[in-house]
Amino acid sequence: MRRIWVFFVLILFAVPVRAEKLKDLATIAGVRDNQLVGYGLVVGLAGTGDGSRAAFTVQSLANMLENMGVHVPADKLKVKNVASVMVSAVLPPFVRQGQKLDVTVSSMGDARSLAGGTLLATPLKGLDGRVYAVAQGQLAIGGKGDGRHLTVARIPDGALVERELGVEVAAGGRIDVSLKRSDFTTASRMARAINAVLGRTAARALDGSTVEVRVPERYRGHEVEMIAMIENLEIKADEPARVILDERTGTVVMGGSIRLAPVAVAHGRLTVSVGGGSGQLIDLAAGSTLADLVAALNSVGASPREMVAILQAIKAAGALNAELEII
Repeated sequence: MRRIWVFFVLILFAVPVRAEKLKDLATIAGVRDNQLVGYGLVVGLAGTGDGSRAAFTVQSLANMLENMGVHVPADKLKVKNVASVMVSAVLPPFVRQGQKLDVTVSSMGDARSLAGGTLLATPLKGLDGRVYAVAQGQLAIGGKGDGRHLTVARIPDGALVERELGVEVAAGGRIDVSLKRSDFTTASRMARAINAVLGRTAARALDGSTVEVRVPERYRGHEVEMIAMIENLEIKADEPARVILDERTGTVVMGGSIRLAPVAVAHGRLTVSVGGGSGQLIDLAAGSTLADLVAALNSVGASPREMVAILQAIKAAGALNAELEII
């Protein structure tokens, strides 16, 4: 029975090996979103539109009426029920003509509220200057009461895609897998995992951010199936030791078990000693972890500023082998 109990204790305290799907660690090069933006007019506002000082709204309204065959001098227009807005949307990859996109509408002038307004047909352009979608519709402002942001609104399915964005996944029989966070070890593991299912020479790590995959002959014309298979491969990501410090709140976030080398630090009323010495308030044994140090500092009431200063000093002394980031 005792052996069985020890076995279960070891299972409970075992550290699991963290593996993630390839799709969570990397993306397929060229498969990405594209930003669209356009300038338009919102009409139908109940006196909450742009004031007379927004000259661009007056001029835009006059130009629109002129295009419709109505000639009205700009100085004769009142725009209390009209507002100039910027319209933005995201064009996903592989979207087809006729599909719809959500759009965000943001006031440009001094309109007090866009509530109840209607966006007139607005062409949405990419950075190449070409029109990819046209937006129009009734604005919706979320929230209620005084907490609402009245000069920003959304139109669900408010844009109609007019031009498709061509995306060639496997140009020249090659697919590049781009890591979201550059790491040579993770890239090497990813290449080995892909080779295990596609063949010994199908993938190779070009650098810490890119894994090149050559499409095997049996997957020519079936690249989507191949990508679906490799993006579900489980990869053990190698994360560097990192410590995040929030100086305002004293929050410390650590990745992994980070051990400290022997060191002694004196800071004001605090003296810290790791691996032998005579710490006045904190004396940690050799091989102690950073978590032990943080717990000890908290136990003696060290302020966030003192904690940050001590960790910075330990890092500068070479006793903390981890990236230190202060936010």
